[in-house]
Amino acid sequence: MVFFLQLLPVQEFGQLPSLRSKNFYQRLFTPLVTIWYLLFQHLHHDRTLQAVVTDALAGGADALHAGLSARLRSTSTASYSEARQRLSWRCLSEALRLQGRKLSQISPTTLWKGMVVALLDGSTVRLRPHGDIAKRYPPHRNQHRTYWCLMRVLVCFCAFSGAALDSAMSSLRVSEQVMACHVILRSAAGCLFMGDRNFGIFGVVRAARKAGSHVLVRLTNSRAQKLLGRELELGDHPRCWRPTRHDQVPSSCDREPVAGRLIIARLQREGFRPQLLCLFTTLTDVALFSSEELVQLYGVRWHVELNLRYLKSQMALAQLECKSVSMAKKEWLAGLMAYNLIRAAMLCAGLESNVAPLKLSFSWSRRQLEQWLNFFGRDHRNLLVRWHQLLTHIARAPLPRRGRVRPSQPRKQRHLRLPYPPLVGCREMARLKMLADQLKS
Repeated sequence: MVFFLQLLPVQEFGQLPSLRSKNFYQRLFTPLVTIWYLLFQHLHHDRTLQAVVTDALAGGADALHAGLSARLRSTSTASYSEARQRLSWRCLSEALRLQGRKLSQISPTTLWKGMVVALLDGSTVRLRPHGDIAKRYPPHRNQHRTYWCLMRVLVCFCAFSGAALDSAMSSLRVSEQVMACHVILRSAAGCLFMGDRNFGIFGVVRAARKAGSHVLVRLTNSRAQKLLGRELELGDHPRCWRPTRHDQVPSSCDREPVAGRLIIARLQREGFRPQLLCLFTTLTDVALFSSEELVQLYGVRWHVELNLRYLKSQMALAQLECKSVSMAKKEWLAGLMAYNLIRAAMLCAGLESNVAPLKLSFSWSRRQLEQWLNFFGRDHRNLLVRWHQLLTHIARAPLPRRGRVRPSQPRKQRHLRLPYPPLVGCREMARLKMLADQLKS
């Protein structure tokens, strides 16, 4: 429990704006206990509400709320369910940012030249059309009537620890660039935001400068050519990015030009075609930030794709089984915070063994942390020894070093042949149609 409280200190947690604006009286499931059990559900093999109550009765959260197990008089899940509903999703969003800041302060190895390198990327999450979900997050429209609702998510990751620093959620009507501007404007100053060609636009650059941060974004060849003013030429070119009348900026930002550098490099890899890399950065000091260092740093951006894959596959966040928009946001944010606990354990294991945390197996670390949770909060004897044993086990499983390049695979699925036809539309209409067909026969 000490590890959880180091990333989410009680004193700083109580000063979150969403908690200070409301008068929370001390119930059994306080906001901090509720957040812990939201994370517990994502880290435990049994994710039901009954498993939470069972753990609470066994004393799993007594370190957060003294005497919780003794004061619980019933095995009903109603009190925890009401606490989940009562907790605002904005509280979880603020707690995620606090957790990300604390995790970045664990070790200076998470920084690059004194800056937090933040990777930006987005994805989508499936939801069932329960309650107000279909209205807030409508499904993608095509010639067929689709069932699944989609929530667009954008996550900001720490480049060298893999931790989630912030996240934004919206419908498909809002672009990833707009969501990225919101995340950048509420972030702490002094970060270096890095993104692919999707984020290489003036609005993202202007928002970063407004927030007192810097960017290293990739540009499309056509946008880089317009910025350069001539045919693309290899090298490091100082440029002042002036917005056109088509460039959109956040309402809180002005349209002043942004000084920076346009770096054009050619990447050559054995067995592959040469590729032109066009980067724009607001780090104008060539002596301190050379173009070779920035091109090498941009190679770390690929880890954001792996982090999103871990969130969807290992943390099971590809599809959220929620029945309201509010709970969908809470489940997504709680999943990110649980993911951060695993990343923090990997960071501590890497520091003890002098290994980069991104070179450790995420799936192995998740399983070890899940196993450690079975004793967490119940047996306080030799707790520190068990924690160091956990870090030792995590450090023993580095990612395999592949001796050769893996061949590209087609992005296709092999579907199982089931004897049932696909369900089109809602289940209620399908049931009524089935009853009508039975009456006809």
